[in-house]
Amino acid sequence: MADPIIEIRNVNIYQGDSLVLQDVNLTVDKGEFVYLVGKTGTGKSSLLKTMYGELILKEGDGTVAGYDLRKLTWKTVPYLRRSIGVVFQDFQLLTDRNVNENLKFVLKATGWKDEKLMNEKIADVLDKVGLKSKGFKMPFEMSGGEQQRIDIARALLNSPKLILADEPTGNLDPETSDEIMSLLFHISRDYGTAIVMATHDYIVLKKFPARVVRTEHGRIIDNATITHL
Repeated sequence: MADPIIEIRNVNIYQGDSLVLQDVNLTVDKGEFVYLVGKTGTGKSSLLKTMYGELILKEGDGTVAGYDLRKLTWKTVPYLRRSIGVVFQDFQLLTDRNVNENLKFVLKATGWKDEKLMNEKIADVLDKVGLKSKGFKMPFEMSGGEQQRIDIARALLNSPKLILADEPTGNLDPETSDEIMSLLFHISRDYGTAIVMATHDYIVLKKFPARVVRTEHGRIIDNATITHL
């Protein structure tokens, strides 16, 4: 039986007072990989931001990882964020501390206190992304691909059932993009983590096929056929 991690019904999404997406209906099941495609400015990022609580849901109904988006408050948003992982295009690593300290900062911010458990968790996620020995490196000492792997490791810290990835291959060369995509598909397949990934990269979609949802003319088209981006 299907087990949705995202369920959005009859939702209108606004940026300020501007309606960017209307009558959005979308269900994503646990462990599913979904591409979110569409031209710049068609609402991809707004949809992701609604899912992780940065944009308030005013109209329609939405549940993400068990959290009712209509009932989110500044107090409950951190709990939603704790149960999902977010991967950014520009890595958003803290440049003044090494990889271990970057990851520890997130753990502390999400309520972890036991030093031993934190160190074990950091070792675990670095191992999962193939960077077991890189914990003492500073971000500037790492390649773009390595920094993106650290970003994915950070998203895995709280063992999320859902990862939202906003153009995670946008700043990477084709070979490194393939490595990151292989890693994301491995996480989805082996850990049962649902992944919703916004992308412009047609080549990635051809090489790593999965369900496609397109934003177009203020609407969502599910299982869209990809002929162009």
